[in-house]
Amino acid sequence: MRILMVCLGNICRSPMAEGILKTKVEEKGLDWLVDSAGTGSWHIGELPDPRSIAEANRNGIDITDQRARQFGRSDFDKFDLILAMDHSNYQDILRLAANGEHKEKVAMIMNFANPGKNISVPDPYWDDDGFNQVFQMLEEACERLIEKHIK
Repeated sequence: MRILMVCLGNICRSPMAEGILKTKVEEKGLDWLVDSAGTGSWHIGELPDPRSIAEANRNGIDITDQRARQFGRSDFDKFDLILAMDHSNYQDILRLAANGEHKEKVAMIMNFANPGKNISVPDPYWDDDGFNQVFQMLEEACERLIEKHIK
């Protein structure tokens, strides 16, 4: 299984989601590839936001090996599942899809925790207090994703 987490700048939500899922995958001994990207290009090559790094560290996860990159059309061929953090990311990803097969790979991440509700993960960039809530949401979604795919 090859999974890509996608948010806007690839410095807040998707790096945390990547770190959470990688940790769970390693704990369960799964042979999965997990990566992340952003729909925008503002932060290419940068570390995750220091607040994301701190929140991940508080939960025993190190995400300082990650660097922001931009989502591209080639990602549709590299990944089996592309998980958007919010509606805007979802639409931006779908706009780059070349065909129905590509579109079928795209989903809202929170639909694993709350099926069919299309809940967005709020962008904590402008809210220092939002990082813990985002981490908790992503942790639940990642746990449900694994449960769904290893049954």
